[in-house]
Amino acid sequence: MARWSIVIRPSAEKEIDKLGKANRKRVLRYLYDRVAQLDRPRQLGGPLKGTMSEFWRYRIGDLRILCRIEDDRLIVLVIAVGSNRPLWATFFGVSFRVSLRRY
Repeated sequence: MARWSIVIRPSAEKEIDKLGKANRKRVLRYLYDRVAQLDRPRQLGGPLKGTMSEFWRYRIGDLRILCRIEDDRLIVLVIAVGSNRPLWATFFGVSFRVSLRRY
């Protein structure tokens, strides 16, 4: 059984620290107890679409974890963590509030 390493970028570490104690524990437990233990971490979650297909997302309730899986080094690189809309707005630089006002 392959053991994947979980590497968390400093910006994602700050996002995890901002979560409440329970959510922080849920995220870290999911990454280390579930994802890292798999032979293929792509068994869980799903890919992003289009030009962002190199990134993988995991869902834990209302939280999302955005990662890049590096097969050659057996690393799951955590890029961002947060609730659904704010996570995508931060990562893609999209303002949902502006786009919703148009409709």
